[in-house]
Amino acid sequence: MHRTVRPEWIDYNGHMSEAFYVLVFGYATDAMMIETGLHSSYRESTGCSLYTVEAHIRYLRDVAEGAHLAVRTRILGADAKKARFAHELYVVGEADAAPAPDAAPVATTELLAVHVDQKAGRAAPFPDVIRERLTALTEEPPAWAGRSIAPVPAS
Repeated sequence: MHRTVRPEWIDYNGHMSEAFYVLVFGYATDAMMIETGLHSSYRESTGCSLYTVEAHIRYLRDVAEGAHLAVRTRILGADAKKARFAHELYVVGEADAAPAPDAAPVATTELLAVHVDQKAGRAAPFPDVIRERLTALTEEPPAWAGRSIAPVPAS
């Protein structure tokens, strides 16, 4: 998934605002859903969709206006009703370029999502074909995944 940083994404500090990292990661989640069969036709025919219930974002480097972005997505696991996945955001040299093998991400996010029956308003099991697809795509989590925010030490 690729995007270019638009002028309106720049904040008062002169770099990409935190809200737009979330936007780019949201587009990457949409792309992952399409690739795994959770696309619009699936949602229309089943009344089910994937809902994000938890997210942890790390902002690692500033991103400037006009920067070309690429996102790498990893499925980290799936069970009957949940999927865990991660996105890594990279600045790349050209609009459709892949990150260099040794490139460091400028931001990461780890997400937990639940498969929801929208009519019933509650979690529902994935169809076997979707769960099997997610399981087949599962990768080892990156070293940064699974961490939480460290508490601020008392003064």
